[in-house]
Amino acid sequence: MIEATMVTVGVLALQGGFSEHINSLRKAAAHVSTLSSLKTTNFGFVEVRTREQLAECDALVIPGGESTTLSLVAAQSGLLEPLRDFVKVSKKPTWGTCAGLIILSEQASATKRGGQELIGGLDVKVHRNHFGRQRESFVTDLQLPFLSAEANGDGASAAPFPAVFIRAPVVDQVLTHDIASIDEKMKIATPETAMRDAGNQTQSSKGKVEILATLPGRHASNNMAAAAATTTAGAEVVAVSPNGAGDIVALRQGNVFGTSFHPELTDDVRIHVWWLKQIAMP
Repeated sequence: MIEATMVTVGVLALQGGFSEHINSLRKAAAHVSTLSSLKTTNFGFVEVRTREQLAECDALVIPGGESTTLSLVAAQSGLLEPLRDFVKVSKKPTWGTCAGLIILSEQASATKRGGQELIGGLDVKVHRNHFGRQRESFVTDLQLPFLSAEANGDGASAAPFPAVFIRAPVVDQVLTHDIASIDEKMKIATPETAMRDAGNQTQSSKGKVEILATLPGRHASNNMAAAAATTTAGAEVVAVSPNGAGDIVALRQGNVFGTSFHPELTDDVRIHVWWLKQIAMP
C-alpha cells in the first residue's frame, strides 16, 4: 500500500488577506485530490505567525496587504531572517501576491521614506502602487498562458482569469540576463523597462526569471474606459478594457512565484490549483 504524502502549506498571517488565501487553498486542494496522479498527496494549511510555525511548512504564501507593515511586523516578530532562510537557503516553494510580490523582490521603488526590508528571492525590481491609489483599483480579464499550458495539451487558450488589482505593483526591471517566457508572443509585450540597464545585469544562480503573464495597457490612465464598477473587500474595483503595451504581473524564478494581483479575492481557484500541483510534482 502506498503511503500518503503530507504537504503543509503555510500562509503568513501577520497582516492582509491571509484568510482568503486559506479558503482558496482548501478549495483548490479538494480539486487536486480528485486527480489520479495526486491521490496520495494530502495538503494541510496553517496560519504562520511564529518561526516555529514556519518551520513546520513545506511551502508558503505571502498574501497581499501593506508591504511596509508586513515587513515591520515580520521584523518585530523575529521572522525576517527565518523567512529569508526559508526562501533563499532552503528554497522552499513560496508564492507572493501583491504586497507579497514586493517583499519577495530583491529591489523595490516608490517605497516609503527610509525604505523597507525585503526578503528577496526574485531577481527583479518592482514598482509599488504602480496604478495609483485605492480608488484606482480595478478588475480585468487576464490571459494566463501558464494556465493554458496546464489545462490543455493542444495549446488552446484557457478562459481569461478575473484579475483583481488593488494598489498593485508591477515588475519594473529584471535584474538578470536569464529571462524566459512561457509564451513566445509575450516577448513582444515585455516592457522595455525590464531590459534597461543591461550592463548592470548579472547571471543569476537562481535560474531564469520566467515571465508568466503581462497586463496590456497602462490602466492608471484608463479610468475613463471603465465598463463597470463593483466592490471587492471594501475597495472600489473598476473593470477596464486593456490596450497598449504590457506590464509584467506574474513571474517565477526557481522556487519563488509572484503575482501582482489577488487571485484569492475571486471564486476562481485555478491559480491555487496550479500552484499546489507545482508543489506536489516539483
